[in-house]
Amino acid sequence: MTELDYYEVLEVSRDCDGSELKKSYRKLAMKYHPDRNPNDKEAEENFKLVNEAYQVLSDDEKRSIYDRYGKAGLDGRGMGGFGGGANMDDIMDIFNSMFGGGFGGFGGSGRTQNSSKYPLDFEIKYTLEFHEAIFGCEKEIEISYKSACEDCNGTGAKNGKLTTCKTCGGQGQVVMKQGFMTFAQTCPKCHGEGKMAQDKCNSCDGSGFETQKEKVTIKIPAGIDNGNRLRVKGHGNISKTGQRGDLYVTFMVKDDEHFIRNGNDIYIEVPIFFTQAILGERVTIPSLKGELELELKKGTADKEQFVFPNEGVADVHSGRKGRFIAQVHIVFPTSLNDEQKNLIEELQNSFGIESKPHKTIFENSFAKVKNWFK
Repeated sequence: MTELDYYEVLEVSRDCDGSELKKSYRKLAMKYHPDRNPNDKEAEENFKLVNEAYQVLSDDEKRSIYDRYGKAGLDGRGMGGFGGGANMDDIMDIFNSMFGGGFGGFGGSGRTQNSSKYPLDFEIKYTLEFHEAIFGCEKEIEISYKSACEDCNGTGAKNGKLTTCKTCGGQGQVVMKQGFMTFAQTCPKCHGEGKMAQDKCNSCDGSGFETQKEKVTIKIPAGIDNGNRLRVKGHGNISKTGQRGDLYVTFMVKDDEHFIRNGNDIYIEVPIFFTQAILGERVTIPSLKGELELELKKGTADKEQFVFPNEGVADVHSGRKGRFIAQVHIVFPTSLNDEQKNLIEELQNSFGIESKPHKTIFENSFAKVKNWFK
């Protein structure tokens, strides 16, 4: 199993966003956790691999390298097992939320836990014009984020007055035993606070936060596509301690009237008159950079494709450009005047039997079918 693709390990698609990744990781970490599978070597190996995969894919830089070069590109970067990494805090946060503050000898996370009533990171969707996604751009967007209510200091309690939680006795955790293991689990009543509001804060109606607006300038790289996600550090929600999370922007891209995008390839349908297809001709077509010359050979077929390498979209990770593909659509006249009709008939007659290929093809078939009914 160690050679499996990291996306397959976490059972997600290659274009999944952060929330999908984290959700799948939680499920699999719970499924393969050693305490739930005692003496099961396969589950233990799966558990290690799930964590290894999440450590890579939850880090934007490592994910980009992995997408381009695979696991070999990460050699020497301290990968594998529970070795240090940019997202070990994130991994341990998930463990803590599942199993409590510390468990089984791994210890707790070194990062200060967010005790706010809302997550620090949040995600928005943003729509781009076709050309903005192709060439990249800079956008100023307005976002709404949460910050701790000043009147109750983020507690949600009137005047900030809290009472000790009776379930955990103010500890914020309840102890749970399973076999020889002891877990400290977040108190389900006070959600780890140790205290609870007796009366709701009038300003925030007990939510503990206020919503504020902010304008953020983001640089969108060339080649962004539907479903791609960009992290904007330090523009998420703000906790009552002043810690600020990250903003994640997931992009949607509008269609273009003429260009059709498939990954890094661009397709365009080129309408040509039937005489152009027969005789061949050089035509000028629009491209992403301006114009391209399309050389139609004699006898060009309907839906025939002409490929221009390196004229497509730049890959958002590697910068390598895809193809520009022109597909022919042969157009026939919808009506003929008398002169045109005569000319077409003269042309057809000039080819003789060649102008009626169906006669040659079906000549033997007619005789064969007649014999079936004798």
